[in-house]
Amino acid sequence: MTQGEALAILKTGANIFLTGEPGAGKTHVVNEFIEWLQASGIEPSITAATGIAATHVGGMTLHSWSGIGVADSLSPADVDRIASREPVARRVGKARVLIIDEISMLSAATLEAADAVCREVRRSSEPFGGLTVVFVGDFFQLPPVSRGREVVFAYESATWKALNPLTCYLSEQYRQDDAAYLEVLSAIRSGEVEALHHELLMARHGTDEAPADTPKLYSHNADVDRLNADELAKLPGKTTTFRMTSAGRENVVEALKRGCLSPETLELKEGAAVMFTKNSPQGQFVNGTLGSVKSFARETGLPVVTIRGGRRITVDPMEWQVVEDGKVRAAISQVPLRLAYAMTVHKSQGMSMDAAVIDLSRAFEYGQGYVALSRVRRLEGLYLLGLNARALEVHPAVAQMDRELRATSAAAQETFAALPPIELENMQKQFVRALGGEWVTEAEQKQKMEDRKSRGGKAAAADRYAETLFALREHKSLAEIATVRSFTPETIVKHLEVLVKAGRVTRQEYLHLLPSQDIIDEIRAALAGVEDDRLAPVYYKFAGRHSYEIIRLARLAST
Repeated sequence: MTQGEALAILKTGANIFLTGEPGAGKTHVVNEFIEWLQASGIEPSITAATGIAATHVGGMTLHSWSGIGVADSLSPADVDRIASREPVARRVGKARVLIIDEISMLSAATLEAADAVCREVRRSSEPFGGLTVVFVGDFFQLPPVSRGREVVFAYESATWKALNPLTCYLSEQYRQDDAAYLEVLSAIRSGEVEALHHELLMARHGTDEAPADTPKLYSHNADVDRLNADELAKLPGKTTTFRMTSAGRENVVEALKRGCLSPETLELKEGAAVMFTKNSPQGQFVNGTLGSVKSFARETGLPVVTIRGGRRITVDPMEWQVVEDGKVRAAISQVPLRLAYAMTVHKSQGMSMDAAVIDLSRAFEYGQGYVALSRVRRLEGLYLLGLNARALEVHPAVAQMDRELRATSAAAQETFAALPPIELENMQKQFVRALGGEWVTEAEQKQKMEDRKSRGGKAAAADRYAETLFALREHKSLAEIATVRSFTPETIVKHLEVLVKAGRVTRQEYLHLLPSQDIIDEIRAALAGVEDDRLAPVYYKFAGRHSYEIIRLARLAST
């Protein structure tokens, strides 16, 4: 099926599974569909199975969107509790179209958990509460994390079967244009690797001509960590260190540390390549966003990171918590970054590379080698350090499923091709109008997209501060303002600093947010001993006892 045919079917509002080989243009089709919806006045809910996948579609993880977190099974009480949370109820309740990317990495249990929350919030027994759902991905790529259990793919779930999505299997290839290399990848995909294919790969083994900045992919985190440390040591300049702080039961804290992608001791320099390890509540970044350290903020000492597109972000510490019965039992705090000179194959999924240095000598997961090799456009861009037998294997259960998917896609393609153009357009119009949208022509769509892109950041910023100011004047607490605004308390305090500096808020209007006078005096004394009014030394002086937002509020109290 071509991209155009798939897009036309998506526009009818059918539940869809959009699939195809790596480089077939799945993300491109999804982006075109999203733009069309937005131009029609319909805002889709864009999610993905992982944080890194979310960066490619500009969304958030399904786990965060649905409120299920790390859970992959929910009791009725769990579903009721999650569905009653205001942010979840608001997101799910107002949703109309749900897109889930990298569906291969989502387990059947997780899909069913998200489905249960949607049904509860929307008070509907239909799959996902009656939402139009679009699955995107390729089951030949990385499977869900099984934690020692048998892998159960999303397509095996009761939710998938109840939804019964149409399959749109893209057949074009836009990444690789090397016929020989395409044949190797196809052989891996079909489970028919022969001696010739192996020889072609091994001809790229041991090559050392890769340019210095060529990305390096490894199957294990230990190899990535070693290389990242070596590359940091090569950079000139002073190392700035950020140490993790913690509170709570020791065994729970240790479990949190093991699951945190940021190291306990994070060492950075200007120019260091970094990766974010946590999702920003404001949507500035997600787990997997790449960037480089531009500088360290003069005031706070915190890293200023430039990400793709040139946007700069001052990165505040964030918390990882364990919450039981509504109480925080343990928490760790760290700057949500790690070095990124090398990355794991898991993190590379969805990327396209002109060249890559790849080590598959310790590949351990079905599809791992296929994902890594299919990142590269041509055989000449492959620099292979090692290869084992598992690297050339895909999950055996997927091959049979793939044949069925191709057949159902062909049937859907034939059915829609037989429709008169006017009938297909009427189906698309009915979908748009059923969701409260406005039908637009292709020319009108292009104009609307241009208008969306040109609308001001300045106006948006002004509105953002105005809403915070309004909540302040209602004497809401810091936590209440953060909840209403869907921001973190740290961001609300930053808004307050801007408002104070601009003279738009009086001390009386934010007096209720200030800490006690004892805390203000304690922090004021610590600030007096720090050059350039930097906050990081004060934060570490108190070993995390006072959060950054409390320190900032205490400083405001002194102005």
